[in-house]
Amino acid sequence: MTLCAAIFAAALTRAEIIERFKAPVATRVDGLVEVFADCPTDMRVEFQQPIASFAAEECVRQYAFARRRRVRFVEPGIVVHIGDVRTNITAVASRVVHRQDGTFFTRVDIPAPGYADLMLLRREIAKAFFRSVLEREIGDEEADKAVVDADPQARVERSYSQLARWRAGEMAAADDEVMLRLSRRVIIPGVARQSDVLHFASRLFLYPRSYDMPFVGNRHECTFRDAAKLVKHDIRIRLAAYDKAAEVVLFGGGRGESLALAAEAYSKFLFALARGEEEKKLLDLLDDADVKLNVAMEEARKNEAGGSEHEE
Repeated sequence: MTLCAAIFAAALTRAEIIERFKAPVATRVDGLVEVFADCPTDMRVEFQQPIASFAAEECVRQYAFARRRRVRFVEPGIVVHIGDVRTNITAVASRVVHRQDGTFFTRVDIPAPGYADLMLLRREIAKAFFRSVLEREIGDEEADKAVVDADPQARVERSYSQLARWRAGEMAAADDEVMLRLSRRVIIPGVARQSDVLHFASRLFLYPRSYDMPFVGNRHECTFRDAAKLVKHDIRIRLAAYDKAAEVVLFGGGRGESLALAAEAYSKFLFALARGEEEKKLLDLLDDADVKLNVAMEEARKNEAGGSEHEE
């Protein structure tokens, strides 16, 4: 016992010490996780059950991601100890404790539960899970990756972050193929973020089928609005429009109704362009599609703003 602990213990009455050590534990995930709190009653009431749920949810996610069936633990593999410090100590520590029968558990200490760094807590729980369930030691970096991999929302944030870095030119060229595949993937089914809408809008150009045969003699790309004016002068614009009509539906699909409606409107414009319709009709169709795209962007902006406010 340290000097500070001895002084603290001496300040408590015998009844208070007994009451703390008699405090019930919270057990979760078929006995894998156990949380105890030898702290004042008010702190135990406030923190024990929420922390038990937090640790259990992390383990359940790890079970699911590892595709392992849950097993029942006679003795816990992860024991979380809640301290009684009420100041802003964010530390989370862990150590392996060996029992006399040869088994072991990971003890995770949270000295100040009201201020603990939750990412550090998730890291230590992930390491303890790998140790007890998967029988493998992992370091901090692999544990942090395991936390993100097992959390659907964290995977979404990582995907959007990677795409943002790639589009900003911050990733190596070797990652281009991977990022192109990711850009085509529906990251959150039924939901479009602003970055999704912007990425969709960035594809609203026509390109010639062969780079050495540009449109109208010198254009290696063409906006939809320019294409509506130039289509009578170059049949290759019609061919490119036909190719693009199916592509825009693909990139707009699965990301919510508003973006899907915009994609359908652009596809309708492109098929009309491929048929060589009159300029006025084409521009009317394009105006309608642009309006729908603005609606999709506004909806995405409001959804993200609402989500941020909710998280705060």
